[in-house]
Amino acid sequence: MRVTKQQLFDLMKNKLVKAGLNEDAAADVSDVLTFADHRGIHSHGAVRVEYYSERIAKGGITAHPNYHFEQTGPSTAVFEGDNGPGHQAAKQAMEKAIAMAKENGVAVVGVKNISHSGALGYFVEMAAAENMVGLSMCQSDPMVVPFGGTEPYFGTNPIAFSAPTNDDRIVTFDMATTVQAWGKVLDARAKHLAIPDTWAVNANGEPTTDSRDVHALVPVAGPKGYGLMMMVDILSGSLLGVPHGVHVSSMYKDLTKGRDLGQLHIVINPAYFTDLTQFKKQMTTMLDELKAQPAAEGYGEIFYPGERGRLRSEKYDKEGIEIVDDIYDYLISEDVHYDRYHGKNRFTE
Repeated sequence: MRVTKQQLFDLMKNKLVKAGLNEDAAADVSDVLTFADHRGIHSHGAVRVEYYSERIAKGGITAHPNYHFEQTGPSTAVFEGDNGPGHQAAKQAMEKAIAMAKENGVAVVGVKNISHSGALGYFVEMAAAENMVGLSMCQSDPMVVPFGGTEPYFGTNPIAFSAPTNDDRIVTFDMATTVQAWGKVLDARAKHLAIPDTWAVNANGEPTTDSRDVHALVPVAGPKGYGLMMMVDILSGSLLGVPHGVHVSSMYKDLTKGRDLGQLHIVINPAYFTDLTQFKKQMTTMLDELKAQPAAEGYGEIFYPGERGRLRSEKYDKEGIEIVDDIYDYLISEDVHYDRYHGKNRFTE
């Protein structure tokens, strides 16, 4: 099923309102979800709506949160999320961070006690749209073994970065600190396919190619990815006084309770370090030079970070965003959710 960007936004917003969010919160969440699907990041788009709706309906996401923003220094602040919709809390916190960076050059804003906030690329692009450099990172529940280990300790703990240019291009880098996303394993299971032995390990900590024998994912680049996911956990967890590592709450185990997750936004105002016009011009030159680089055999061309998502957006604007039929059927139904997620393990089993 293909739908327009606006149609998808409206369908998701309507469902989230049915689940219990007010119009503004539902719009903020739907905007982030639509951003993801519009870029082809379908693992963070409409596929998440039923899970969010079930959690909202069961009280695990505060439908009417009492947000609180405390500026703790000229360039530092903490945003209390009251376990409200993570997308809305992270968006409001980024707006505050951008305003602080405009005034003081740099802003570091912690967002604490929130629910899942979706694709981090959305938030860093907010900064780039205001001629700022944006970084964001957040925790997730344990599903990754430490390098050389057998039991999950950290989450996929993503990091995102964005910077403006002097044209309409934006550099956006958004990555999990694992070799591969869990959604790719699920896709292989559904298709009864093997997976590369670099993606995951079994219960003995041994590499596995059996998608049904996956016990945990593995860090990208071995010890380097392990160090990165630990860094993310420290900066978005321990730094904010929320649970760390293996103590981070499960996404699915108990949907009646808040998750108390942490996220960190860092915004840098280039004008405080160099000439803004020159910075943006240099960014554009960098992208032009990358695009002019010869591609290795089989690669076709060089893409800058975020370009593939931009190209998918242009395609979807013409052809519509492709949504799985089952998800579309759920979005147009009168049902809020189907009790699919409560009590499941980290792999929704």
